[in-house]
Amino acid sequence: MALATRQKPPAAAETSPSVVRLLWRSTLGKKAVMAVTGLVMLAYLVAHMLGNLKIFFGPDDFNGYAHWLRTIGEPALGYEWLLWVVRVVLLAAVVLHGVAAYQLSRRDIAARPVGYAHRGGSRRRASFATRTMRWGGVILALFIVWHILDLTTLTVNPNAEAGHPYENVVASFSTWYGNTIYVVAMLALGLHLRHGFDAAARSLGVTSARAARGLRVTANALALVLTVGFLAVPFAVMTGVVS
Repeated sequence: MALATRQKPPAAAETSPSVVRLLWRSTLGKKAVMAVTGLVMLAYLVAHMLGNLKIFFGPDDFNGYAHWLRTIGEPALGYEWLLWVVRVVLLAAVVLHGVAAYQLSRRDIAARPVGYAHRGGSRRRASFATRTMRWGGVILALFIVWHILDLTTLTVNPNAEAGHPYENVVASFSTWYGNTIYVVAMLALGLHLRHGFDAAARSLGVTSARAARGLRVTANALALVLTVGFLAVPFAVMTGVVS
């Protein structure tokens, strides 16, 4: 009698990775993620700068603006609901941007394990903003933590008082360390934007020489406007224009 052959169990069907996972694994996908998250953060920075400048209209206007941010959408939305949605979106953008930047940096190092033979020439060809992108990102990440502790939770602002945003901003920029941290961070932001905006455009497929020049001018202008706009507030406090 013939022996029955043992049937092998069918192999489990291999699940193919999703489009999102494939996109994230690719270098082009990571650059696209950096570009999109960078644009999200840029839009927030423009809105945030414009809001900051309302401090020049006095405490009533600035405090009223801060209160309005927390009540947008009422009564359909609860107190600070929309503000928390914005915070979550921004946190996701910052995390994705930082992780993608780190992983791209590691890939770049792995692809070129031996340094350039002529470091001087390479450094001369690279712009100052490009060479400080990584440190700029670290500075900005640390500043975000400080900024939240300073003007949101009021943990490191000794003269802060809950519910008085105008007075809290003045209190923060009345200290040498508050001004120093803010000025350094905003200069790093300007350099980061100058390089990042141009890199984002290239990642999203802008290759025309004419378009590249236009984007470079736009990047420089945006970096300058945002840097000056953000620095206007601490300098106004330091000089007594805002008090």
